[in-house]
Amino acid sequence: LFPYVPEYITVHLGPPDSPAENVTVSFPEYIKNVASSEIYPTWPESAIRANILAQISFALNRVYTEYYRSRGYDFDITNSTAYDQSFVKGRDIYENISQIVDEIFNDYLSRRGAVEPLYASYCDGIEVSCPGLSQWGSVALAEQGYTPYQILTTYYGDDIDIVSDAPVQGLSESYPGRTLQLGSIGNDVFLTQVRLNRISRNYPAIPKIEVTDALFGPQTEEAVRKFQQIFSLTEDGIVGRATWYKIAQVYNSVKRLSDLNSEGIPVEEVTGIFEPLQIGDTGLKVRELQYFLDFISEFNNAIPPTTVDGIFGQNTKNAVESYQQEYGLEVTGIADVATLESIYNNYRGFVASLPEDYFSAITQLYPGFPIVRGYEGDPVTAIQEYLNYISNDIPQIPKVTVDGIFGPATEDAVRTYQEIFGLAPTGMVSATTWNSITSTYRSLYESRQGQSTQYGGDVGNNSSQNPQSPQ
Repeated sequence: LFPYVPEYITVHLGPPDSPAENVTVSFPEYIKNVASSEIYPTWPESAIRANILAQISFALNRVYTEYYRSRGYDFDITNSTAYDQSFVKGRDIYENISQIVDEIFNDYLSRRGAVEPLYASYCDGIEVSCPGLSQWGSVALAEQGYTPYQILTTYYGDDIDIVSDAPVQGLSESYPGRTLQLGSIGNDVFLTQVRLNRISRNYPAIPKIEVTDALFGPQTEEAVRKFQQIFSLTEDGIVGRATWYKIAQVYNSVKRLSDLNSEGIPVEEVTGIFEPLQIGDTGLKVRELQYFLDFISEFNNAIPPTTVDGIFGQNTKNAVESYQQEYGLEVTGIADVATLESIYNNYRGFVASLPEDYFSAITQLYPGFPIVRGYEGDPVTAIQEYLNYISNDIPQIPKVTVDGIFGPATEDAVRTYQEIFGLAPTGMVSATTWNSITSTYRSLYESRQGQSTQYGGDVGNNSSQNPQSPQ
């Protein structure tokens, strides 16, 4: 989701649709070739550095947006100056240019507040003029004593940053390698939701996904189907490779990511829901991780019980390591994105496989994903029942219609409950809110019954029997 410098880049030696050769070279060698083909080694060093930074950023923009690969091409960039940058196979490299590239090949330009590498367009400034950097103009500025950054801000504006020491890794496609469909969960779902919502501003027939929660629910499925209909794809509501890359292509287009005046991608659009957790971390996300691990331990003895205290200590690390060992993940003790998605999916799998009498407890188990506006089903019905029961004692919580549809009224009741009980008033039912509501409900119910009853709302109670929840 964040930019990186590829170890290798594949260059098409001609315009995109020409039957030309593809050449794969290391990224530094590519930039050395481009710089040696487009600028002169006798230029002032400030001008050389400014031009190389623009060339790096331009190439990384092509890689980050998958400009060609999202269109079905098998290369990352062309050597046609009508489209991209000059690259001459087998050409000699100037020594001073080589040294500068070795120093800064993993630095690039970005617009302040945006994630993607800047589409740093440029031209020679004599035979061809264009928006962006003038190569010969940069020489004149360097001769006046301008630094590389001052040269770049002259052409691209004062709101650019030079990102230094970007990570270097093997080039990988963004497609997650699995279809996303109803019930899928993870950062790839989150990214799809964010992209579809932005696309819907230009294509209003695509319905908005009200909450980008990383859960592929009915709203996401509907938005995918409408997108597929508009862009002549198979209307199955499933994000496979073709739909994934078409979404990416259209998103890049409406955001103008391949333009100098790009709308830009803010950090929050690529941060994702699942963020790695490790020793020393605290808070709600740690508590939810512990909740799921402790529940899974009830069904898999290889996973030790976990204290749900919101503190990622040695006990939690041991549970994470045991989980990773048991489910074939890299054993690090760090709950990385892959581990978190696996844990959440396994939790949901266990809940779905439980026998019907397991749910005869006073309260149901947390379903394993946040419940938000637009969701429909039994978990919504349960929350509506619990909130209505609680409102008999706490009338500030508004009554809602028990219809299994999480609409504005249910969201308002949840938010009111959260405000009263000191939770973040998001209107979303996460694991923490679910446990608080079910705990309050049980407490009130048992006080009326004059008895203490086991329940299925929290971890570790998987054999209870109890009458139907009262209305």
